[in-house]
Amino acid sequence: MPDVLARLSASHFGRRRLTTFISGLLFAAPGIVGFLAFVAYPIVASLYYSFTSYAIVGRYRWVGLENYVTLLTLDPEFWNVLGNTTYFVALSVPLHIVVALLLALLLNSRVPGISVYRTLFYLPSVVPPVATAMLWLQVYHPTNGILNAILDVFGIVGPNWLGDRAWAKPALVVMSVWAGGALMLILLAGLQDVPQDLYDAADVDGAGWWPRFWNVTIPFVSPQLLFGLVTGLIGGFQYFTQVYVMTGGGPARATAVYAFYLWENAFQFLKMGYASAMAWILLVIVAVCTALVFGTLSRRVYYGGR
Repeated sequence: MPDVLARLSASHFGRRRLTTFISGLLFAAPGIVGFLAFVAYPIVASLYYSFTSYAIVGRYRWVGLENYVTLLTLDPEFWNVLGNTTYFVALSVPLHIVVALLLALLLNSRVPGISVYRTLFYLPSVVPPVATAMLWLQVYHPTNGILNAILDVFGIVGPNWLGDRAWAKPALVVMSVWAGGALMLILLAGLQDVPQDLYDAADVDGAGWWPRFWNVTIPFVSPQLLFGLVTGLIGGFQYFTQVYVMTGGGPARATAVYAFYLWENAFQFLKMGYASAMAWILLVIVAVCTALVFGTLSRRVYYGGR
């Protein structure tokens, strides 16, 4: 009799677990289906299409590595857009981190109304990219723009910011740094976790502001700095919206970045297979850059005693 009761109890427990598992799957089904349909399938399909002459309309054929070979050896525009993107990332990411850190240091002080200043500096990061681009089109306007009007007060003739090859990319870099409020808040949170006892001990030892900053502040915010560097690299290589709205890749392809050329191949030239190959090359580039960052800097990151 006890054996029968034990088997019945185990069977009942097993049915309950199965019912719970099925219920969980049903509740998670919309998310699972959405992931398979809108994430997993496009990833696998793009990899397949990168080996074909897929052009959205009409038939397509298998071409093997032809798209990759053409991109790397026969398409000069590929290297132009890769160079423009590298220029943008190399300037915007470090500048973004430095400005965000300086703002975080300023906003870490205890002065009246500091929460208002934090809100004001954070607001640009929540403005949609299209609205940001439209705003900066007015700022950079060669004749009626605010920036050139300010320069004119000092007797400086401002350039045609977005119409001059020499100034177009730096103008985009400055605009990208303007919307750096999110990283500023993350760094501010890291600064507020720095123990005051360490600053007091540094004062007792006679350390100046630079030793305190380099040996106390930087180690404690190094995880946030690493986060900002990695996410900045990933976002910089995908920079697209502002170029699309503001310059269209001009002047003379000076601002044509990688993602913009990928979009052109996919939706203007209808070379979807070619664009898919570009996407996978971009994935490799970003993965290699991220691995290099983690490989060289992760050991220098301080995680609160670990």
